[in-house]
Amino acid sequence: MGYIKKIHHIAVICSDYERSKAFYTEVLELEIVREVYREQRDSYKLDLALHGAYVLELFSFPSPPPRPSHPEAAGLRHLAFAVDNVEAVVASLQKKGIAVEPVRVDEFTGKQFTFIADPDGLPIEFYRD
Repeated sequence: MGYIKKIHHIAVICSDYERSKAFYTEVLELEIVREVYREQRDSYKLDLALHGAYVLELFSFPSPPPRPSHPEAAGLRHLAFAVDNVEAVVASLQKKGIAVEPVRVDEFTGKQFTFIADPDGLPIEFYRD
């Protein structure tokens, strides 16, 4: 697979655009690159960056079907962010009223990690880099 350079972005479809926009920009503090309303699709597309690097597209569509997360279903599992200090992330998220799973330790790497859920229940992991 020598032709793949890097992961370009991740796309997320949300059920409530304003709620998810607030979550990704205010809670996770991703930066807005561009916001477009696509009238023909009755859909918003929000391009988000992390430290200036484009990483996520947030889409809204009328009445999207739910995607099962619990119990775990086949398909893409979660979005993971590398962090320097898992405990600091937990404290910051809890101050913002976000429920955080207990911190665990990866049995193979010895690194700490934890999960939260976005407004639609998408698992988001914070993994010590």
